[in-house]
Amino acid sequence: MKRWLQLGLGMVSVLLVILAAVLFLVQRAAQHVPEFYTETLQADPARQRIAGQRMTKAAAALASDLQREGRWQAVFSEEEINGWLAVELVEKHADLLAAAVSDPRVKIEPENLTLAFRYRDGRRSVVVSLSVDAYLVEPNVVALRIRKARAGSLPLPLDKILREVSKSTDQLEWQIDWRQAGGDPVAQITIPPLGARRNRQAQIETLRLESGKIVLAGATKRS
Repeated sequence: MKRWLQLGLGMVSVLLVILAAVLFLVQRAAQHVPEFYTETLQADPARQRIAGQRMTKAAAALASDLQREGRWQAVFSEEEINGWLAVELVEKHADLLAAAVSDPRVKIEPENLTLAFRYRDGRRSVVVSLSVDAYLVEPNVVALRIRKARAGSLPLPLDKILREVSKSTDQLEWQIDWRQAGGDPVAQITIPPLGARRNRQAQIETLRLESGKIVLAGATKRS
């Protein structure tokens, strides 16, 4: 009887050690931060502000081009976008972010964009990252195919993320339809005709992700 008791206690001890190790690894995995995210958060604030201002000026120039008949193109760099997210978004458009979300940053690669942000749920905090393919289905219809969602390095259920995406697009008053592609959720967003004014309509005809930049191109035509 004593031997069985010792054996049972030994098995319980081993299980507790295994459980503690698993919980430790899960906690470490949940606290994992993508390397690019750490680097962008450590960027020089003055340089971020300048990059964000370049982004604002480029967007204003694009808005002006949309009003004129003819073809147009705009290029937004990863540095400009992250500078805008770090400074302009926080100072002037903070209402666009959900209360639990802060410090969004992006990494742009050919045909793929990674979005990472800090998510707080009560006292818990984790860096969430989304791997997204972005492409045009047709003029002014953008598809965002969510390949992966992670909390730290742990796979993350997409339900909550999809609700947050829907909230953001609702604020922009864009039509969003959810589809499936190879088991991945796809947000298909219809953007209203841009720059509609003086019987002209602008359409996005090209959306291309390259290394470190996003390229937009299209044309403004008489309607």
